[in-house]
Amino acid sequence: MKTQNFTPKVILGSSSIYRKELLQRLQIPFETTNPQINEAPLRNELPEETAARLAEAKARAVAKIHPQALIIGSDQVAALGDIRLGKPLNHTNATEQLRRVRGKEVVFYTALCLLNSFTDRLQMRVIPYHVKFRQFSDQQIENYLLKEQPYHCAGSAKSEGLGIALIEQMTGDDPNGLIGLPLIALVDMLVQEGMEII
Repeated sequence: MKTQNFTPKVILGSSSIYRKELLQRLQIPFETTNPQINEAPLRNELPEETAARLAEAKARAVAKIHPQALIIGSDQVAALGDIRLGKPLNHTNATEQLRRVRGKEVVFYTALCLLNSFTDRLQMRVIPYHVKFRQFSDQQIENYLLKEQPYHCAGSAKSEGLGIALIEQMTGDDPNGLIGLPLIALVDMLVQEGMEII
């Protein structure tokens, strides 16, 4: 849809180094802006609903600063059944998270929003990714955390790093979504806004 009369900047509404590294794979020029929103879930909100709401909120917060841009908002919520797994932030919390998920499946819901702040057109997808963790010992948890320190990763394991050794099986449409930015869906969205990636 090439009806715009401006050349949009691409803005990644995130302070995540992981999302920035993922977007760099597409080799398109972009800027980053920290959206600075309240990321607390609402009462009785499903994990995928939280992810979608926050992805849109991030994009709209950035749109106030960049009124003529394609703004990418993304958020991820990890769920072990009814339990949400946030970023552990420290060794103690990460140890507890990994003890909780061993031998179980965690679903990572990654919401992706592309907002054209010139036309106000919004595209949204929520991409689930299923991760089955191995049965691992407390000593293996300790060994892993000391080596990788994944304290800013929901679920306390980096699948793109040594954390893959803790994982038995992964199922989903886009492994990039697990890291934080579903690039397959993003390419589709950018094409819908008239951007050719290749």
